[in-house]
Amino acid sequence: MKMRLVFTTGILSLLSAPLMANSELFVAPFTGYSFAASDLDATQSNSEQNTSVKIGESGHYGLIMGMKTKDPGDIYLLYSHQSTDMRAGGSFTPDTLADLNVDYLHVGGSLYFPNGALRPYVTASVGLTQMRPSGEYSNESRFSMGFGAGVEYQLNKRFSLFADARGYATFVSSDNALFCDASQCIWNIRADIMWQGQVNAGIKLSF
Repeated sequence: MKMRLVFTTGILSLLSAPLMANSELFVAPFTGYSFAASDLDATQSNSEQNTSVKIGESGHYGLIMGMKTKDPGDIYLLYSHQSTDMRAGGSFTPDTLADLNVDYLHVGGSLYFPNGALRPYVTASVGLTQMRPSGEYSNESRFSMGFGAGVEYQLNKRFSLFADARGYATFVSSDNALFCDASQCIWNIRADIMWQGQVNAGIKLSF
């Protein structure tokens, strides 16, 4: 049994060594704009007033780290941070409820369609969305999925520019209380999914 374990470990090491040796790692800082967050039907807990809430539009920044594959494609870890606010009411006369930080932490993959230096791609990811309001109210973390499409332009083997558009679906669950303090929750949300869009531009460094 011990010999079989050693043999299996050795085979896996031999198989993984060439893969790691030939793999190309990359880091890709980016910035962009978050928009088109969906309106969520909500009831204010202390007044029973029906309204809608949404995340405000604003800029964001982030970082992608990953490994290129032979498909051609890549696998990656994505982090995106947005400093914005939570708003209530209609789109034209919103009331700001609280400052809000929104973070996405996703694991994903991309598939490229190379055409010389131009490399269009599609991408998909899964992970968590965390919403952190100002004040004493609780942070909220929810499962989310992302998808998008973009294009990368290779200036040389190690350096490229990219731009893409991504959509995120955060599963908030229907009739769910959000943003609670020690005594109450601000909102009871009547929705299943919160949608948000992003446009991004960044640089990719490969090594």
